[in-house]
Amino acid sequence: QLQIVESGGGLVQPGESLVLTCAATGFTLADYSVGWFRQVPGKEREGIGCINRVSFYGDFHDSVKGRFTISRDNHKNMMYLFLNTLKPEDSGVYYCATTRTIISGPRCFETIRYSSWGQGTQVTVSS
Repeated sequence: QLQIVESGGGLVQPGESLVLTCAATGFTLADYSVGWFRQVPGKEREGIGCINRVSFYGDFHDSVKGRFTISRDNHKNMMYLFLNTLKPEDSGVYYCATTRTIISGPRCFETIRYSSWGQGTQVTVSS
């Protein structure tokens, strides 16, 4: 059974950091492009970062560029989203999504590009 599970969310104060994990079972995550999305109540899910299956470097939305990074651990079949210098506006449910397509740039922030999604993990940034 193909499954994606996000973890690592929590409550942190502004300026602090978190590491979110996207773990895959039933398939090899390294064979997929992976996107990270964030959603807050009442708003559409927005793309914040992605890494395609042939690259070690990610693309990031301007709102998080310079603060968030992505890395793969192919041995563990996992991907990590490092959230640094967090702001209250970074709060939301973070989702990991996958696609076999090689995508990058603005297209990787479009939810329609992805075929599989995890259940999400909540990040709350508040003092």
